[in-house]
Amino acid sequence: MTDTYKGQCATVDPTAKLLGNGHIYGNAQLLDHARIDGHGIVSERAIVRGWAAVSYHARVEDYSIVEGYTCVSSFAVIKGHGFLKSSADFIVIGPAISSGRYTTAHIDSVIGIRVNCGCFSGTVDEFSRQINKTHKSNPAALAQYRAFVSLIKAHFKARDLL
Repeated sequence: MTDTYKGQCATVDPTAKLLGNGHIYGNAQLLDHARIDGHGIVSERAIVRGWAAVSYHARVEDYSIVEGYTCVSSFAVIKGHGFLKSSADFIVIGPAISSGRYTTAHIDSVIGIRVNCGCFSGTVDEFSRQINKTHKSNPAALAQYRAFVSLIKAHFKARDLL
């Protein structure tokens, strides 16, 4: 595969790998032995470092940091002040029956747990209020999104017990 470098101010360390349709934009940084591949995108002021990887249509953006041996993949969207030190620090659920979208929940150093779904990005409680409002006339979609909320809460409760 050929390395692809995109970005005006983006930083890619010599030991980092930018491969196979991986992209980096803005002031993002790819450091140490980290890699981006498989249509992964790192943008804005995000940092991916250590042995971390972003792949398979995943996005890491805003002020997020991904480090260690974390692998962000499968349509995950990490934004805000995401701070991932392991793959247990996020979960991707979906696609939703109503929209085909995936929902990502991850550790955020400012708000605790951040949920990203379509144009929504906020806390678990804000997400719960939004789905109740948006899907009040679609019982099947509402039930599925409520199950997503339950799964997100269960995932992070189990993670905290580790």
